Amino acid sequence: MPQPPLIRTVAVAAALLASAALPGATPWASPPGPAADCRGRRIASWSADSRHTAEFARYGDDNSRVDDWTGGDGTHSVRLPDGRTLWLFSDTFLDRIQPPPNPRGEQHRWRTADTGGTPLLRHNSAVVTSRTGRPARTLTGGTAAAPGPFFPDPPGGGWRWPVGASVEPRTPGSAEKVVRVLLWNRAPGTGSWIFGLPRGTEVATLSLPALRLESITETVGRTSADPDRRVLYGTAAVRDGGRTYVFGGDDPASSPASSAFLARVPRGRLADRGSWRFWDGVRWQRRAGRAAPVLRAGGRRGVGSAFTVVRDGPAWLLFTMDTGGGGAAGMRSITTYWSCSPRGPWHGPDGRLTPPRPPAADPRYVVAYNPQVHPEFTANGEFLLSYDINWLGPPGTPPDARLNGDVELYRPRFLRVRTGPVGE
Repeated sequence: MPQPPLIRTVAVAAALLASAALPGATPWASPPGPAADCRGRRIASWSADSRHTAEFARYGDDNSRVDDWTGGDGTHSVRLPDGRTLWLFSDTFLDRIQPPPNPRGEQHRWRTADTGGTPLLRHNSAVVTSRTGRPARTLTGGTAAAPGPFFPDPPGGGWRWPVGASVEPRTPGSAEKVVRVLLWNRAPGTGSWIFGLPRGTEVATLSLPALRLESITETVGRTSADPDRRVLYGTAAVRDGGRTYVFGGDDPASSPASSAFLARVPRGRLADRGSWRFWDGVRWQRRAGRAAPVLRAGGRRGVGSAFTVVRDGPAWLLFTMDTGGGGAAGMRSITTYWSCSPRGPWHGPDGRLTPPRPPAADPRYVVAYNPQVHPEFTANGEFLLSYDINWLGPPGTPPDARLNGDVELYRPRFLRVRTGPVGE
């Protein structure tokens, strides 16, 4: 039976949490270098955004189709030229939602398989929302009777998880636009790699406005023979001037903290492997294996393997789980780093935000992770930030019964975040 879809940073931190809990891209025209008026930024205040949380709950509970999204994680988004929004999810539950009580007698909506078997879990999906923000349809592969992942599993086994995305010209200077979606290609693994060995970074091209999958191209192959040192790119893709800055991270099995890395690609060439350049600490170069961290893990510093970066005026602001907090903090709290350049230096961590989690029978095992800012929904100076929810019980306890017995435990939730100067 498939395990719940999680980046492996969550799995490592889950062991710490369990042992502790058991009793006994907004485009900016400014250049990427330091700006004279650049100042540190951090989270100043936040509030729950019930509208977006409720929209996905409403859509997930809609039983008009059984090949529609009912829950997922890895929440990323990109605004399309016609005003719609494409939401990208990693592992995704489909099938039918039942009213409470669930089989345990709890007052939760719960998930069943329309076929009478195990509810369908697929490695990825996409949800298209209307111009008003209402989810309208789910994109999957296969057929309505036998839906598969929208981005098909790679030949020979493994899966693809979509991360950052950008609308760009089909080729530099072209009037025709396409959607480029960055994908993490992962191979099956065991033990500490149960959530997959990092294989490489790919870019999918989707047509507009139909969102037809045209191609998938590998852009960054295996960056190291050692899986602990392999870097997957795409957790954040920020357009700045004529380039897209693509952030990524390594995925060490022994630590919940990752180091952040940086690549840049000319606009219109995300799917062109030869156009990628990687920051090695001194200069931009072609060889991905020589990239150096722009934010190195160590002590209280480090990022989760899924983090997000946005422009906040002249500053660059990075949101991540507080992996340096240790134990439960790394699974429940969000912190920030700031810089005047994507190359760094990155300052922080600054502050801590502990987002609300849905009520559950045993809240010790309800975790929050994967903070993602959706800058296209910025309003009144506040960013829209999503985070994912999951249930990670004691080691060796299958999560499927909990996730299917309470559908709120595997759906994104949203906040409105206002930033302010560091030190205030």
